[in-house]
Amino acid sequence: MKKVFGLSNFKKAYRYWRKNGILPAFSAALERILRGDSTYEKRVISASEREMQRCVVWERRELFSILVPAYETDVRHFREMIDSVLAQTYEDWELIIADASPSDKLTQEMGYYKDGRIRYLRLEENRGISENTNAALAAAGGSYIGLLDHDDILEPDALYRMMEAIRRVVRETGTEPQMLYSDEDKGDGDMQRFYEPHRKEKFNLDLILSNNYICHFLVMKRELIQSLRLRGEFDGAQDHDLVLRAAGRLWKEPERIVHVPHILYHWRCHTGSTAENPESKRYAYEAGRRAVADFCREQGWQAQVVPLRHLGFFRVDYTGDIFRQRRDLGAVGGRLIRRGRIAGGAYTEDGKLLYAGLPKSFSGYMHRAVLQQDAAAVDLRNITVRKELQPLLEQVRNEETDPASAAVRFGKEAAQRGYRILWDPFHRAADGR
Repeated sequence: MKKVFGLSNFKKAYRYWRKNGILPAFSAALERILRGDSTYEKRVISASEREMQRCVVWERRELFSILVPAYETDVRHFREMIDSVLAQTYEDWELIIADASPSDKLTQEMGYYKDGRIRYLRLEENRGISENTNAALAAAGGSYIGLLDHDDILEPDALYRMMEAIRRVVRETGTEPQMLYSDEDKGDGDMQRFYEPHRKEKFNLDLILSNNYICHFLVMKRELIQSLRLRGEFDGAQDHDLVLRAAGRLWKEPERIVHVPHILYHWRCHTGSTAENPESKRYAYEAGRRAVADFCREQGWQAQVVPLRHLGFFRVDYTGDIFRQRRDLGAVGGRLIRRGRIAGGAYTEDGKLLYAGLPKSFSGYMHRAVLQQDAAAVDLRNITVRKELQPLLEQVRNEETDPASAAVRFGKEAAQRGYRILWDPFHRAADGR
């Protein structure tokens, strides 16, 4: 069982203290202690459920190409990765492994696999994770492309759930989704203990600018990913860069970006992995910051991307009037603190206060409480709106006395006028209300 006071967590606390100072480190450690053990019971698919999934008759079957760039992978981990693909209950797939290892240990391992759906590419040189992945991408024949790391594993129903989501979106909207992503968790080096389940949400533009919450398991339409390709200059954050550039094309059509709410991907955490030791690839987080800055530049936004205390998390600081930069935004709202805890801020569509009661120095689940993000509504007691919505703001303030009801009403009416709402936890309204 994962212990709060384990060696790994002491190392993380020490690194955090060195980076941010004693008080933030104390607060982060206290939050981790109060949150407790993050181990959970992983979902297990029964034999009958697997058989039912295999027997589903699909109106149309998609071929999934799963790309794996490999480099001197531990043979046991490599075998477990392949076996997790072979175990898929949806069987229309191809696994394309692009191996840039200087040794031939993976070549020898591939001799044990006779399944024709597995394609092994022996690369002549190691050109980095992006270009190695692009080599696999060039050989892909599937209508959808999935990305899998060389030592991670998929749940047996990963492709089935993706296929299920694709067909549902086609039925409901008449259009094919372009990008899909699932929930994920972390596993120890032996993939025997699973922890930190990451339950995600529907596509959120400003949240993906704050952190690559989409991450794994990522699937894209082949034409989209082949037109984008991965960029070597963003190695370490190549997935974040890819998602951002895809979002640059799709964020005005959010129905084409689909969240699949099942944990389908297990991220192996061992001593050298980024998941277990973020300091092991600090360059990756700088690449992530540059990827976000590049997205802002492509959108024509004048902004600076600033790293936050937790590695891999950012905020976007806009130069001048944010509403001149972001014509999609109708309002920006921040949090309200009472007795050291969050008492107002971002609300759901049904008026539930997000992060209610969280101590102001805590970062919350997956650090979301300190991240900029799109919200259905924000508290009108700490809000700044574009000039066009000022009359609406005053009307709602005059007619609604309950903060949650006022926030939700303003958010809905702003959305009807084509605007989105940004929640920035550290925003302060100019009028001080």
